[in-house]
Amino acid sequence: MIALGVWQLQRKGEKEALLALYERNRAMSSLATYPELPPVPDELLFRKSSVVCLDPVRWDPRSGTDVKGRSGFRMIADCRTGAEGPGVLVDVGISDDFTPPAWTGGIVQGTVVPGPEQPTLVERLTGRAVAARPMLVADQPVAGLRQSAIPSGADVPNNHLAYAVQWFLFALAALTIYIFAVRRRLRQ
Repeated sequence: MIALGVWQLQRKGEKEALLALYERNRAMSSLATYPELPPVPDELLFRKSSVVCLDPVRWDPRSGTDVKGRSGFRMIADCRTGAEGPGVLVDVGISDDFTPPAWTGGIVQGTVVPGPEQPTLVERLTGRAVAARPMLVADQPVAGLRQSAIPSGADVPNNHLAYAVQWFLFALAALTIYIFAVRRRLRQ
């Protein structure tokens, strides 16, 4: 348990470095090409980019918030970008219902963020995890929608210190129980 606490302290430092990288990325210039294929290197996340959506082939409404903090449904389009190859995910704005907008595609400028299709723990442990595709959160929403809140590195949780304290407390509790058990046995 102490080793797990120490490991969480190490992870805390690693996560702080990653969050600092995300903040530096936000200040960098736009990407020349959109990172279509996963996995997306951390150096490309939270940077500005643009992509041409020829045609939204599928809509995936998910819960989200707009730039003013109001709740709604993020309208995520899975866009066709060419005759072949993978499409791109584009968050085109926030709606009050599940109805997709009457948007037929076009040039979208925005911020590259991790896509919503994150692998589960079971998929990662069994080796069946597929890397998440990146998603572009549009700077300007399509007609009839509100602008989605653009995620930042600050939205990525860094709770490793709390986990470390938790493991150290577990170790202390186990030691206390052990001491009481030994003392009781010695009295007999």
